[in-house]
Amino acid sequence: MSEPNQPEQNYEIISPSLESTVRSLLPSVAGYGGLLRSTNTIIPVIDLSTAAEGSQLPESLQQAISFSDATSFNVRNANTTIISSPGFYRVFGVATNKSSSSSDESSFTMSDGATTKVVWSFEWAGVSGVSFFAAVPFDFIVFLAAGDSMNALSDTTNGNLAGSTRQIATVNGSLNNPTGFSFT
Repeated sequence: MSEPNQPEQNYEIISPSLESTVRSLLPSVAGYGGLLRSTNTIIPVIDLSTAAEGSQLPESLQQAISFSDATSFNVRNANTTIISSPGFYRVFGVATNKSSSSSDESSFTMSDGATTKVVWSFEWAGVSGVSFFAAVPFDFIVFLAAGDSMNALSDTTNGNLAGSTRQIATVNGSLNNPTGFSFT
């Protein structure tokens, strides 16, 4: 607030970039021809974003792994469905490969029942007589609509995909906090 006995003062702000930003963020005032103004009066602002989205937890804590919510997978020389329900999911773990003289691939694919797309892949070309071990971590978020599925594929006994999935939000975007967490 203003100092006692100090009149409120208004200042005109001339900034095309600020005016453009206001017009893009607030389309309802896009046609308003008024100028931006500031004042020497302090107005408190309360951010209710987290309350409005239904979560008081920061995103990193809301996506935490919990014993009840993590669904683990370990895929070697197989093509396995790891998620088949709609929603937003975090997929995390590590892809490994040991020596091989052939070309090998481990990947994650998504399918709508008609088409399959690779969304993450770890490929290597083996060299005969050369020993090696490779490990590549993965941690990404996917969205599955009704009828979609996600598979983990390892095309060799030398490659392995091991990790977990956790549903972080419903298909409508309602956040899923870790089981057992309460706001009390």
